Amino acid sequence: MQPDRSVAKVSRVARVVSGWAAPPTLIALGLFVSSMAVPLGVDATQPERLYRIGMLERTSAATNAANIDGFRQGLGELGYVEGKNFVIEYRSADGHDDRFPDLAVDLVRQNVDLILTRGTPAALAAKNATRTIPVVMTGVGDPVGQGLVASLARPGTNITGLSAAVIDVYPKRVQLLKEFIPRATRIAVLFNMSNPALPPQWKETERAARSLSLNPQLLDVRSVSDLEPAFAAARRQHVEGLIVGIDTLTQANQRLIVDLAAKHRLPAMYASTEFAGGLISTV
Repeated sequence: MQPDRSVAKVSRVARVVSGWAAPPTLIALGLFVSSMAVPLGVDATQPERLYRIGMLERTSAATNAANIDGFRQGLGELGYVEGKNFVIEYRSADGHDDRFPDLAVDLVRQNVDLILTRGTPAALAAKNATRTIPVVMTGVGDPVGQGLVASLARPGTNITGLSAAVIDVYPKRVQLLKEFIPRATRIAVLFNMSNPALPPQWKETERAARSLSLNPQLLDVRSVSDLEPAFAAARRQHVEGLIVGIDTLTQANQRLIVDLAAKHRLPAMYASTEFAGGLISTV
C-alpha cells in the first residue's frame, strides 16, 4: 500500500458514503475499498480474490452487530459479497485495552489483507504489529499527536483512515449539558485515563467547564469494577450532570453505565448514540 497515493482514492470512495447517517465503521468501508488492489470496476473475466479483513474492535460482535451489518451492507452496495470477495476476522478486546497488542499480532499471523481498527489503543496496537499490512483507523481523536501518522495529508506509513477530532467536540458537549441543566454548578466526566487519547480530552473538557462557571470532577475508571464506585462518588460529591467519554471500557459496558446513571438519577450526556437508553447522546 502506498499511503500517500491512497489518500486521493479515499476521498473519492468516501463520497459514496459521506451522506449516510452512518457509524465510523460503516464509513470506513470506503477506505477499505480504496486499500484493495482490485478496482471497483474490475473485469468479470478476471479471477476474483477473497480478501481477509481483520477487525480490531472494542466490543463483542454481538454488541457491535449494527456496525458490522452496516459494513457488510455498504460493501454489498459497492459490489462486494461476504464469502465471495471478502471474509471478516473479528477480534474484540471486550473492554480491555491491554488485549489489543496480542489480538493485533494474531491478525498479522492470520495474514489478513487489511486491519480495520476503532479507537486509539487498537490503532496503536496494529501499528506496532505490522509495517506492511494496510491499517484503516477510525475513532482516533489525534492520530498525529499519538504518533500514528506523520500528518493528516501525508500519513507516511501503512496507516490511513479517519480522525474523529473529538478534542474539539468536548467543549461543545459541556455547553450543551449546561443548557440542558442551566442551574448546574458541578459536573463529572467519566473517562478511562489509561487510554492515551483521553488526557487531552479531559484537559479541554475541564477548561470548557470552568469557563462556564462549572466545577468539573474527573471520574477515572480503568476497569469495570471502577464503574459503580465512580457513580457512588459522583452522588456523594453532589454532581448534577455527567459526560461519559467513549473508549473500549465504556463502550463494552454501555448498558451498565446507562443503568447506573438511571439508578443514581444522574442526567448524562454520552459521546455516542450507541449508548441506548441514555438521556442525551452525541456523535
